Amino acid sequence: MNAPLKTLDLSFSNRPEMSGPVPLAGLTRAQLRDVLIAHDLVDEKKAKMRAEQLWRWIYHYGVTDFDEMTNVSKALRETLKAKFTLARPEITERQVSVDGTRKYLIKLESGIEVETVFIPGVGRSGALCVSSQVGCTLNCTFCHTGTQPLVRNLTAAEIVTQVMIARDDLGEWPTSNEDREITNIVFMGMGEPLYTLDTVSDAIDVISDHEGIAIGRRRITVSTSGVVPKIPELGERTKAMLAISLHATNDALRNELVPLNKKYPIAELMDAIRAYPDLSNAKRVTFEYVMLKGVNDSLAEARALVKLLRGIPSKINLIPFNPWPGSPYECSDWDQIEAFADVVNKAGYASPIRTPRGRDIFAACGQLKSESQKIRASERRRLEREAEEKQDASPEDQTSQA
Repeated sequence: MNAPLKTLDLSFSNRPEMSGPVPLAGLTRAQLRDVLIAHDLVDEKKAKMRAEQLWRWIYHYGVTDFDEMTNVSKALRETLKAKFTLARPEITERQVSVDGTRKYLIKLESGIEVETVFIPGVGRSGALCVSSQVGCTLNCTFCHTGTQPLVRNLTAAEIVTQVMIARDDLGEWPTSNEDREITNIVFMGMGEPLYTLDTVSDAIDVISDHEGIAIGRRRITVSTSGVVPKIPELGERTKAMLAISLHATNDALRNELVPLNKKYPIAELMDAIRAYPDLSNAKRVTFEYVMLKGVNDSLAEARALVKLLRGIPSKINLIPFNPWPGSPYECSDWDQIEAFADVVNKAGYASPIRTPRGRDIFAACGQLKSESQKIRASERRRLEREAEEKQDASPEDQTSQA
């Protein structure tokens, strides 16, 4: 019994002390089996079969009521109700942008909140941007999330339930490969995923399982600011796609924009990326490059970027800077972004310009921050008007996936 219980304990290692029924949604197959054994509901011989039965109800059908599990005996359903829960965390705010982007503010244990964003029209259909921490320790100077101190890491269950909540809202149960809206998962929300690699890896195992939520690993992208020692390990453990939050081509500037670079400079970062398993033209690294006016957007820096990425199967996402209160930066002029992209494209790299999404609800890249830190709606609208006056709208033909 000791080994299974150790696995179960680890799944809640970053979680505050819980009271009441134990949530099952979000547990891995092994954790689901172990929790049934730990509560003396089944013996070890039957635990795997019973866990698989519950797994399908939880992750394929998305049920939130044990009574919907029609092939489970009534007696066992009553026992499950007494000990466990299928309830989701509470959505404290749900906002829908004029462009269809949806942002969910989700209340977790102890009342802390995390944000999750669904972006339609990305990849084959739509992408869900999930968070791995509440707050962040990285303090990237262009990122609103980085101005909020780290509260705590999320558990694997709390990451998975972000996906389940969005699927509830979009009506995507039971799982089907036809007419799905959420086809891609991106770990680009609050936090640094490689600081919580164990829980991120468990969450990806749940999300990608073909008998449940069934979003393939090639449609799951994990973005890191450059936690160098964990990058090859991420590939070995998850087989997910890799994205690098780069934003500069030299250490002096990247030290300013992404302070983590002082610990892991660009040369070390590039070595770790080259060691990422199975890199190929079919499995390219995505480099994220936020366009900051007069800071990192010169054509010389575009040429330096091409040189830096030589030999790495790559795609460069150029991200128009999204304004937030108190930011010291402005977005590059659109003509300059296009000229920058032209240099990179001519060198043979795909360099889409990411169309800003969800700006009106502060759901765009770099704008996520929990409710306790957010500004009033009137102030948000004023800032939006100012941002629109400072830059031209993006041309319709310059759309790109997140």
